[in-house]
Amino acid sequence: MTRPMRQSITSHVSEPLSHFVEEYLAYVYEMYPTAAAADGVHTHDDLLEDLSRPAVDARVRELGGWARRLDGINPSALTPVEAMERRMLGDRIRGHLFALEEVRGWQRNPLYYADILAESLAGQTLFAYADLAERARRVGSKLRQVPRLLDSARQNVTEAPGLFVKVGIESFEGLLTFVERDLPRAFRDLEDLHLLGVLADTSIEATDALRAHIAHLRDAVAPRSRASFRLGRARFEQKLRLDEGLDLPADQLLEIARRELHAAQDEFARVAAEIDGDPATAWRRTRDRHPAPDALIREAGAQVEALETFLTRKRIVTVPEHVGVQVRPTPDFHRWTAASLWTPGPFETTRLPALYHVTNVDPAWTAARQAEHLRDLSYATLSSIAAHEVFPGHFLQGEHLRAVRSPCRKSGFFAATSFVEGWAHYAEQMVLDEGFERGNPELRLGQLAEALLRLARTVVGIRLHTED
Repeated sequence: MTRPMRQSITSHVSEPLSHFVEEYLAYVYEMYPTAAAADGVHTHDDLLEDLSRPAVDARVRELGGWARRLDGINPSALTPVEAMERRMLGDRIRGHLFALEEVRGWQRNPLYYADILAESLAGQTLFAYADLAERARRVGSKLRQVPRLLDSARQNVTEAPGLFVKVGIESFEGLLTFVERDLPRAFRDLEDLHLLGVLADTSIEATDALRAHIAHLRDAVAPRSRASFRLGRARFEQKLRLDEGLDLPADQLLEIARRELHAAQDEFARVAAEIDGDPATAWRRTRDRHPAPDALIREAGAQVEALETFLTRKRIVTVPEHVGVQVRPTPDFHRWTAASLWTPGPFETTRLPALYHVTNVDPAWTAARQAEHLRDLSYATLSSIAAHEVFPGHFLQGEHLRAVRSPCRKSGFFAATSFVEGWAHYAEQMVLDEGFERGNPELRLGQLAEALLRLARTVVGIRLHTED
């Protein structure tokens, strides 16, 4: 991977912020080609990340240089919006450094590598970023680099918590299935015999490396995975400051989370009383009303349409003209999610539909597990998920993001998770407050159940990471 010239990271006291942003984005796009493609930038689509230890160490040094260069831009010479963006950029650069030096997912989490591979390969098959032959060439190039990336993973991941290893193995197994089964399907219409041969050869190289890495995780890493996943109070609070701009002590944040949890519990009991006097019975009845497996995807699509129609008719928020959202079953490599949204990036110049994935039952599961999975995707819960992922949640927010002019506020590299997920969380409640399916307490119960789950995770997450 070609590195940018070091002189581009020198201090520029009078440098315009826009110039800094342009050069910094070019740098991170080269360092992280998978995330660049997700942003809608395809300059490096034939590459995988270099995550060797020397490359990570170099990245740490270079990010320090970028932070110092940004500090050299005088905030008094900036507009109020630029001053805000400068602060945001500084936090995100230092947050990136913090992730590499302190959180160290590249050393502690096998999923770090599985996610990069999955997103990098899947993006080229799910979205028509280019014509089929060009995408086949890119995928062949990426597959050829899989052994190198997994060799870095093998060298780097030395202190993984057991849970991280378990999830990592499952994700790599799903990725193996994707390369063996789904990639050939994605390129079945390819007529170039040379490219088909390249894909076949590089797929064998990649799957051999994946099998070897899965065996390594299972036989060598898992038996000695005794590390703790805890960040500790100091790291937890620093991560919130840098990633989310949240300067609150963990104890105060925990108090807020508990207060919100108790309020949601009270509201859940109140709404449940409209269905049945006992909240547990009301929730059981609500969960028992769910689509059959052969109707699940169709029902998810109908809910998306109903929500878009509601927003438009009520004129709650502008729905920009868009290509659409395709509702599909979740690919095997991503089945650890109940549902997810894949969207072309905000800088994408080709008009492409988004993909809303919903995880259906696996026929290989036991009958009991299939039934429980469907109860988790009741009509009420599915409605909240559709509001969260599509309308007016992530998809609609992403469509408005395309109109943002500022590159640093447009790019996903600098987005705070709390803002993105906070909007989607709010969206679930807002559509019901505005009258969607008014008179159906089960939908409100589904929304509250999703909120309770997140609030409980917040309480547990804070305590697990900060308490001894």
